[in-house]
Amino acid sequence: MRVLLVEDDDGVAGALAEALGARGHAVTRVTRGVDALGGHHEADLLLLDLGLPDIDGLDVLRKIRQVSAVPVLVLTARDDERSTVRGLRLGADDYLAKPVRLAELLARMDAVARRAGAGDEPQPDVVHVEDLEIDLAAHRVFAAGEEITLTAKEFAILAVLAARPGTAVSRQQLMDEVWGDAHLAVSRSLDVHLTWLRAKLDRPGLLGTVRGFGYRLGR
Repeated sequence: MRVLLVEDDDGVAGALAEALGARGHAVTRVTRGVDALGGHHEADLLLLDLGLPDIDGLDVLRKIRQVSAVPVLVLTARDDERSTVRGLRLGADDYLAKPVRLAELLARMDAVARRAGAGDEPQPDVVHVEDLEIDLAAHRVFAAGEEITLTAKEFAILAVLAARPGTAVSRQQLMDEVWGDAHLAVSRSLDVHLTWLRAKLDRPGLLGTVRGFGYRLGR
């Protein structure tokens, strides 16, 4: 997803941008609140620090909420109850105190994105990715006009990825949506189904792995 990172600490911003970029996210970093106010409409999610040099981050959040419902995850050194409560009441979707663990941040980003997506416009019944046609309503898949027979689980995995073409989807989210719970018992099963799915699609690179994170449909 497109992430706007609003952080004035170069060390923190550099580490986060590198880690998120390695997991398939397109990260744009700004250091000032005024830049967040001008650029939030081009992002799918904001990671917002509160201690900014020009405008307090809570004021930035308040102004964004007046014009946009873009998901905002606050990352800050302010871990007192008052700041947390105020941030949530002003419209933050989640609130994490620094230093933040990367795995927890990624999981919370996934959760925030899922909640935001629940109110989106309905997905189209048919998705096209290169010469692949995925009919989500009829549960049919065509490659270059030829139908491909998939098992129910293979189609379910493909459907989750096709609903977000070109976007990295985490292993946890795939298992949550296909099996109902991202528990360890199905982790190996996901790998097996993905291997079979890739073999049936026979399009190298179209269903790609985002190392250490998940998978993406589309180049």
